[in-house]
Amino acid sequence: MESLVIHPTATAQWQALVLEAESAADRRLDEETESYLVFLLMRFMSEAGAAKKVLAMDYLSAMNEMGRVRQGKLRDVGDLCLIHAGLFPLRAERRRVAVSYFVDLGRSAYLQLAGYLQNSAADTYVHLAQDFIVLMDVLQSMRTLGGNSTSLLSPLAAYDLWNDTGGQHVYRSLCDGASALPVKTGAGGGKQKSH
Repeated sequence: MESLVIHPTATAQWQALVLEAESAADRRLDEETESYLVFLLMRFMSEAGAAKKVLAMDYLSAMNEMGRVRQGKLRDVGDLCLIHAGLFPLRAERRRVAVSYFVDLGRSAYLQLAGYLQNSAADTYVHLAQDFIVLMDVLQSMRTLGGNSTSLLSPLAAYDLWNDTGGQHVYRSLCDGASALPVKTGAGGGKQKSH
């Protein structure tokens, strides 16, 4: 039986959870990306209704804005796409879109934001776009901590996500208990490089 460890602050609690998920995913985030993920999780958990947004509409709306409003909207779209792809991939299935839709939209939002900023903060968002798959893997591993080793996605959806993105968490879920290894098809073919 695992013991429950309570940390002194909410930030420390989220930090410990992210570190545990990194270990479970066999992925390592740099300090800046890890901190961003911790604060993203804290912010998301305090925003009721954020998961019900239509992110494509928010993305288009952001492109019609200027200044801080555009920055905030693009950041929110990227962040919520990461949350959807990592923690709630079944929402994609219910909406009849591939999880890689959230990956592509989130990466695009982060890159648009980086291009708009063109300052030192831009590097953070370029890095988030580049490491989106790694972050998704960490978040998906977070869902399986504590003994829940079943995949969140159907085998076909997991295969499509792996084929489109190269995500390692879904790859391992496909291989668990399988008598054969999945093979990438030419359609998606891992178009997104996984770090």
